[in-house]
Amino acid sequence: MKRFVLHLILICACVCVGAQNPVSTSVKKQAVSGHDDLIDLVFSFTIQPGWHVYGPDNGDDGPTKMTFNTEQLEGCQLEGGLRLSPAPKRVMDNVFGCEVTYFENKGSATQRLRLKGGAWKAVGYLEYGTCNDESCMPPMPVEFSFEGTLQNSGSAGPPSAVSPAGTGNSSGFEPPVREGTVTDEGRAQGKQDGESSTDGAETDTTSQIQTAHSLTGREGGGSLWTPVIDELHALDAASDTQSRSLWGIFFLGIVGGLIALLTPCVWPIIPMTVSFFLKRSKDDKRKGITDAILYGLSIVVIYVGLGLLVTLIWGPSSLNALSTNAIFNLFLFALLVFFAASFLGGFEITLPSSWSTKMDEKASSTTGLLSIFFMALTLVLVSFSCTGPIIGLLLVDMVTSGSIIAPTVGMFGFALALAAPFTLFAMFPTWLKSAPKSGNWMNVIKVVLGLIELAFALKFLSVADLAYGWRLLDRETFLCLWILIFTLMGFYLLGWIRLPHDEDEYDDDGNVIARPKIGVVRFLSALCVLAFALYMVPGLWGAPCKAVSAFAPPMWTQDFNLNQNTVEATYTDYEEGMAAARRLGKPVMLDFTGFGCVNCRKMEAAVWPDARVRQLMTEDYVLVSLYVDDKTPLPAPVEVIEADGTTRKLRTVGDRWSYLQRTKFGAQTQPFYVLVDHEAHPLAGSFSYKEDIPGFVSWLEGGLKRFEETK
Repeated sequence: MKRFVLHLILICACVCVGAQNPVSTSVKKQAVSGHDDLIDLVFSFTIQPGWHVYGPDNGDDGPTKMTFNTEQLEGCQLEGGLRLSPAPKRVMDNVFGCEVTYFENKGSATQRLRLKGGAWKAVGYLEYGTCNDESCMPPMPVEFSFEGTLQNSGSAGPPSAVSPAGTGNSSGFEPPVREGTVTDEGRAQGKQDGESSTDGAETDTTSQIQTAHSLTGREGGGSLWTPVIDELHALDAASDTQSRSLWGIFFLGIVGGLIALLTPCVWPIIPMTVSFFLKRSKDDKRKGITDAILYGLSIVVIYVGLGLLVTLIWGPSSLNALSTNAIFNLFLFALLVFFAASFLGGFEITLPSSWSTKMDEKASSTTGLLSIFFMALTLVLVSFSCTGPIIGLLLVDMVTSGSIIAPTVGMFGFALALAAPFTLFAMFPTWLKSAPKSGNWMNVIKVVLGLIELAFALKFLSVADLAYGWRLLDRETFLCLWILIFTLMGFYLLGWIRLPHDEDEYDDDGNVIARPKIGVVRFLSALCVLAFALYMVPGLWGAPCKAVSAFAPPMWTQDFNLNQNTVEATYTDYEEGMAAARRLGKPVMLDFTGFGCVNCRKMEAAVWPDARVRQLMTEDYVLVSLYVDDKTPLPAPVEVIEADGTTRKLRTVGDRWSYLQRTKFGAQTQPFYVLVDHEAHPLAGSFSYKEDIPGFVSWLEGGLKRFEETK
């Protein structure tokens, strides 16, 4: 098997957040009790689970930090810095090599203003960055515009002591009352009681640029900014990624069914079942074949029903979110370790015997199709000690694959492989004479499968480890454990290791053979397993190890890395990169990234250094990296019209690239990769965070092929 568990699919999560900001914000001004000449501007955040809003005191090399920016201050001045409430979490981020602070769920930032007397006006914006474990949003502004008149310029008391930014507030966080909950897109509009909020809307092809020349800085460059969202969505829909995934899940289900078929709980039942059908039909061979087919179909119905039940329990939206849920991944880790211990002989997983007894009684007391169905259900219950761990591993893969119908498709493949031999042997009973006899080889299959489940359990522990930042399972630790597991598997297949439940073999004198002979198939299997273990050894020093790249933690978690193969963009300006591509006659790969984007660094460390990926990106494409958090100011702010009709100011280069990504391609998260031709039309569907080297290579080659065809 090249792969028993597919790489966790994260594209669904990125699509879900691509259209709407995961942070809802509001801003209001409120008076300071006892001080007529002081007002507070309170920015409130409501944050979706799994996302962080970063504070103002992060290092320059860290994620986008919160900043308070003014464009107009008349009759007032700033009093101190931002005060955060509640106190944000402070953790050491190993990716950026510095401490970071962030809000989860809810938080507020307050900036105090001192009024000088008479008319006053304050116009500006608060900018913040937000990320989750898979992607980052571009820096988002919360704009404000407040004005008024201070009738009495005298202060009602001494200047208030203002806490420094990030110290928190002992009174705790109380979100201000406001009209509804909205997301932060567009310019803040005044509300009741001096409140402003920011309204968000999904990006679509109605988004328009107010002045293309102002954004591009070049005559005729506006056509490069024309939205291609519909084209990109059509290419995403037309891609066969989903169909390949479902075919892969169906194939894995068949493999799982064949393995279950060869276990001690199922294989010995085949002759008994076939004999029962032959005796039941007596001289009517056609009836025996019909009963066997119905028996096989009943097995398929039972397991497909199990797949449908899993889908109904979790629901379509939950299936997409589970792959990135740290707690659920810990549960999957524990579940697979439990199944592995069962297969290794620690204990037997059995269902209550009364269940199988009742089903057997039902099969005996009924007739026709119902009797055959209960016989199939009895088989399912009796063989659960062997099929349960296999089904569990398959369902773990299917639930975390992100596809709604994956459990049903996988269970159909499993049931088909499991039921087919019962039907075929009943139709052609003479085949049973050539079938292998039961023996210790079935126990060997159980042990090998137990070690495989133990290895894959580490993948789910790795997901939780990365989410919580424990750093217990860095890449070299993960590879060490996999090397050890597969080395022990090879030794077991060679007969150098025996487990308590392995059957003894005896010589002609009745003595136990300490080291029995092994067959050619088992010997060759041991060689393949040991070779795989040796293949992973160079990974301890930074070798890519492509065969395990989908399972191992990302390269940045490795402390000692001799791999210096990196890919860097030649252009960081959109129009310059497109012009260079026209001169060179090459397609363009647009890389929407950020200095504070964690998963951008993961892709650049784990996928880009691959030899084939590096060759395609450097020789066949013009790589243009657009940093959405670039703080370089534009020559002059540019006002643009959003999809909902609101106006927004673009002040920095990062604002410009963020607007380009949102309006032209309909996405906001990073990393976000698009392949385009010289007119900036997409050549393939988009690609987001997914450490899948073969998939990335296929994506690049597909875009290059389409470019050559349409050039």
